[in-house]
Amino acid sequence: MSEVRKLSDGIFEVTKDKKQLATKNLDPGKTVYGEKLIPVEGIEYRTWDPRRSKLGAMVLKKFNIPLKEDSKVLYLGAASGTTVSHVSDIVSEGAVYAVEFAPRSMRDFIKLASRRKNIITILADAGKPDRYAHIVEPVDLIFQDVAQPNQAEIAARNAARFLNKGGYLMLSIKARSIDTTASPKEVFTEEVKKLELAFEPRFEILTARDLMPYHEDHLGVLAKLKE
Repeated sequence: MSEVRKLSDGIFEVTKDKKQLATKNLDPGKTVYGEKLIPVEGIEYRTWDPRRSKLGAMVLKKFNIPLKEDSKVLYLGAASGTTVSHVSDIVSEGAVYAVEFAPRSMRDFIKLASRRKNIITILADAGKPDRYAHIVEPVDLIFQDVAQPNQAEIAARNAARFLNKGGYLMLSIKARSIDTTASPKEVFTEEVKKLELAFEPRFEILTARDLMPYHEDHLGVLAKLKE
């Protein structure tokens, strides 16, 4: 018999033989990346692999995930849509504006998005938010997972353009994408400092934790836009 425990809005722990992170499937009967589908009392849950999702890892690292059923999200670095699909499940009555730069990843992602009414796909460079400003409405949360050296700057540019007052930023800082010679700890310290002091708008850092054992040399950050 399967059991379900709510962790936060739209995010669950499903126990069937073992405990697994999960979201309610917005596209019943369909998987995205080979995850398991577990029906419990008429509701179908999709297991969420934290080793394939920085946001999933952040959930297990006890981050507060500021998402609600009607939240609007800007997702930078959508790839083929593994994590975006779970965000889509969580914000079932909201919207996910998903930006991806690689055409090959976008081709796979469009197939997924065509089955989910709340995903808006955007083929663009996340470092150039003006290119998609005509598509994206003000959002409650920006989630960023991009492998570029200027990760903090990209986050700030998008926040300045799209993030609502009092909105949140979550990002996965990839140390090796920024500096392959410095220690990850040094890179993390510098990037967090940039978010606090270097750009406008500025952020209050609420949580910053490494994402081991799920992702090596990655720092998860939850920040809030300063008033």
